[in-house]
Amino acid sequence: MRRYPMSVLFAEFLWFCRKEARACVFAGAFFVVLAASRSVPLGPLPRYDFILLMALALQALLLLTRVESLDEFRTICLFHLIGFVLEVFKTQPQIGSWSYPEPAYSKLCGVPLYSGFMYAAVASYMMQAWRLFDLDLEHYPRYRYTLPLAAAIYLNFFSHHYIGDLRWWLAGLLVLVFARTEVSFRPHRLRLRMPLLLAFLLIGLFVWIAESLSTLLGAWVYPNQHDGWRIVHAGKISSWTLLAVITLVLVADLKHYKAGRGRDSSRQPQLSSGAGSVPCASTNCAMRCTTGCGSFSQEKWSARPWPKSAGASDCVCARERGSLASRPAREDGGA
Repeated sequence: MRRYPMSVLFAEFLWFCRKEARACVFAGAFFVVLAASRSVPLGPLPRYDFILLMALALQALLLLTRVESLDEFRTICLFHLIGFVLEVFKTQPQIGSWSYPEPAYSKLCGVPLYSGFMYAAVASYMMQAWRLFDLDLEHYPRYRYTLPLAAAIYLNFFSHHYIGDLRWWLAGLLVLVFARTEVSFRPHRLRLRMPLLLAFLLIGLFVWIAESLSTLLGAWVYPNQHDGWRIVHAGKISSWTLLAVITLVLVADLKHYKAGRGRDSSRQPQLSSGAGSVPCASTNCAMRCTTGCGSFSQEKWSARPWPKSAGASDCVCARERGSLASRPAREDGGA
């Protein structure tokens, strides 16, 4: 392993913190809204409704300033739905996992509509981080493993009230499925990597910290907090870690699917954000990119055959960046 001077590593750390802050732009702004809702006079407007209106304004601002794209917004809407369904179930009186005791006009089935933004904030962070850090997922598992696992994790949030909690069995499956998967990222100049399983755990830890702060600001109330605020039980870290798995799987598989790489190849590609470069994702590209954007090139997706005919004019990188190695196209269609 190559050693770098401490000054270089410190600079990378500062860039890492800067990009993390940018990736958390929606979550951070949402915390400001929660804090403001407890100190700003709202008159007859219920606090939950104020939070919803401000969250909608924040989302609109991110779209108008192009911090988030329309495509990312559609993905975020999916997490609104996933989160809201879970909220409705968990807040039912016979379940009572947590509650929203304050009145609001924007409540539906006892759940304020702003609750979906708390789940969407996790998805927003992940998509922002994917682009800002130029993330790559190496040895990413097949759809036939990732999607059923994500579905099983989500269903366990409901079923454990009736048939017992299977989270530790699911955690074992998670280790098996993602044991070889690594995430590589670029804070500034260096490309670093870490096991994806560790990334899941770290996300779960920080979301648990955010959850404790959210309950302190009155976003929702757990049963043991009705008589006064207490830190959220550390067991919730495992829940948020599993929720991070659902988020990553949906974001990664949607990116993979939209890249046009098939539903279940025998060998998955390395998934890349393409940040800072134009991805060489053309189906007719038989060149080897030298711009750093060949994340879907033949070298990294060896199951994909070379096209029968291709040229420099067919390559996205050639058109947009004008930088190609002199590797000729394969004419025989062989792997």
